This record gives sequence, C-alpha cells and structure tokens, in this order.
Amino acid sequence: MRRDEESILSYVTKKVGKTRHITLIDPDKQTPEIAAERACIAVQAGSGMIFVGGSTDTPDEIVHATCLAIQEGLELRAFAASQSPDSNEELWKVPVVLFPGGSHALSPAADAITFMMLMNSNSRRFLVGEQLRGAPYIDKFGIDALPTGYVVCHPGGKVGEVGDADLVMPGDTSLVKAYSLTAAMYGFKLLYLEAGSGAENQVNPELIKSAKTTHGLTMLVGGGIRTPQQAQIAAEAGADWIVTGTLTEDATDLSDLREKIKAITSILGLTN
Repeated sequence: MRRDEESILSYVTKKVGKTRHITLIDPDKQTPEIAAERACIAVQAGSGMIFVGGSTDTPDEIVHATCLAIQEGLELRAFAASQSPDSNEELWKVPVVLFPGGSHALSPAADAITFMMLMNSNSRRFLVGEQLRGAPYIDKFGIDALPTGYVVCHPGGKVGEVGDADLVMPGDTSLVKAYSLTAAMYGFKLLYLEAGSGAENQVNPELIKSAKTTHGLTMLVGGGIRTPQQAQIAAEAGADWIVTGTLTEDATDLSDLREKIKAITSILGLTN
C-alpha cells in the first residue's frame, strides 16, 4: 500500500532504533488469494514490509496478480480499521515491494522495487543486463526504485547458482567490507546480504558487522533465518531489516504463520 506521508525509500532507510521485519512471498508458491492472506497475517504479526518475488522464472502476469491481491487485501483491512476507533489504520500501510529474479517479474501494482545489482555475479546479465531490460518498464509503471547492492554469501542456494555468484565465504570479512564500500560509492542506499532461500546456515554475523561499518547504507539480511534466535543474531550484528521467506512457505496454516512471525517480531521488539 503506497504510503502518503513519505517516500518508500525514506520509509525503508529511516532509523527507528529497532531491526524491522520483511515477509518475502514467492508468487510461484501459492495462489494470489493465499498470498494476500499470508501477507495480511504477516503485517498483523508485525512485518513492516512485504517483498514479492524469488529466484524462479515466474511470469509477470502471476507476479502482477499476486501484487494486486496483496494490495487489495491490505486496503480492505485499512478501510475496516478506519471505521473502528479501536483499530490502527496505519498498521496496514506497509509497502509491497518487488524482489525480482529478473526483468520478467515486474508489476505496476507494486509500490516499489529493489533495483539490484548482484555485485558478486560473474555474469553481465545480473550486473546490468536485467536492469537495462527492466528500467523502461519501471519508469513507465511509476513505481519507486530502491537502489540496492545485492551480495550472495555462502551457502548461496538457488540464487547463488542462477546468478552465477562468486560466493562470499563466512570468513571473508574484508571482502564484504569492500563490497559495502563499493555499494556506497556507487550511490546505493541498501545493501542486502543473502545466504539463499532455504539456506541451512544464515549469513555469518561477522560479515554483517563488517559490512555495517560502512555508514549511509541500510542493511537487509536474509536466507536461513527461521527462528527468533537466528533473527536476534542478525539484529545484534547490525541488520536494519531481516527477511524471511521459507518460514512463510513452511507454515502449516495461517495460525501457525502468525505465531512464527510474531515470535520473530516479538524478540525484535516490534510487537507487544
């Protein structure tokens, strides 16, 4: 849901004194209707942003249908909250942001897109090729571009394989620091350290600490985070946002999803 009072980039980069939570929804893993239900549960449980995307070649019509359904679900709940003096309408005004695997996964129904360079890819396609193909459509859609340096860390998972990434190993603190400095010098506002969807291990907190010493970047960390304890490790290392996706896919039902996300947002101090 597009926020009226500030730009999406300002919302994402704003320092709030707490690590915030993003729920990542892969449009290929469920119907748009179920995606909308999951997104609304996530927001209710404390997520501050919804990412839509993944590393698969999901067609843009499915991505668009998913974004549209999520936006409609959030708008309906915001309207219902506006009719009740005991409800918080602002709770539902969180951005729906594309997290694309390429230029095929776009939608005008999103509020913004993580406009990423996969910085440690060996392929021109993920350094600038997909971006060249997608930029005219993003401009036409009028959605906000969030300039993002994207670095895939070991084990890397599918995104590391598809993106032909030269993985940052757990002990490569100097290398990840160089990536963060490069991202800042390019003018990126966000740095995303990714262990890969469904990764057995999360990003080494020492990598997060090293990258965090570059000022001016908002740090997103994802991959391998399934428990409150893992979320806390990333937060204490310096993550501004923590991204979980597999957690959503593995939930047995909406009630289970609510409890799983709330356990993470509670340890981050985002819910009462």
